[in-house]
Amino acid sequence: MTDLQPIAGKRAVVLVSGGMDSAVVAAIARTRGFEVYALSVAYGQRHESELAAAARVAAMTGALAHKTVNVDLRSIGGSALTDDISVPTAQDGHEIGREIPSTYVPARNTIMLSVALGWAEVLDARDIFCGVNAVDYSGYPDCRPAFIQAFEQLANLATKAGVESGGFRIHAPLMAMSKAEIVRQGVALGVDFSQTVSCYQADSEGRACGHCDACVLRAQGFKDAKILDNTRYFV
Repeated sequence: MTDLQPIAGKRAVVLVSGGMDSAVVAAIARTRGFEVYALSVAYGQRHESELAAAARVAAMTGALAHKTVNVDLRSIGGSALTDDISVPTAQDGHEIGREIPSTYVPARNTIMLSVALGWAEVLDARDIFCGVNAVDYSGYPDCRPAFIQAFEQLANLATKAGVESGGFRIHAPLMAMSKAEIVRQGVALGVDFSQTVSCYQADSEGRACGHCDACVLRAQGFKDAKILDNTRYFV
């Protein structure tokens, strides 16, 4: 993970889910002087309204292009986000961080980063940004520094560009930040969080349930940051 100073004219692929974290990451990439190429993945997630939010985030952060790639993870299931499994909530006695929750999607971040790597190679970009976080998160193993470091190593071993052209850098600028710090950073960079969708079971209008891990962490982040949370809820 490389902390670069602004480099005007350099291209970067930024994974944009439509949530608050990826919106802040896209804004950070722009602030560092990168030309942003936003990439979203339609993987069969139950909260499809986040894809509409991703388009809004890409526009809001000035992405030069926004591509959505379809990868059918619903066909293999195994997650509350891609299968007929209930999303765990505090109402059911679920505790964040006690164990890896059923909202973990098998290999999702590996797949998304792999798609981003492929597009980056085509674009002749050497920088990839993602919004993984190892502080305020649900315990997903693919949100840890060791995973990002390992993927960067893989990227530089498994691609023509990695072998011949100086290699790739995987940036995870939110890795060590709390949700409150992410909120404050986003506000400082002009991110309009009302355009984002975080909820694991948001409705078709992007309204949140208020009870899943993503909703709880988001609400606590705004509360701790002492900034008004304008999330819309359907309950």
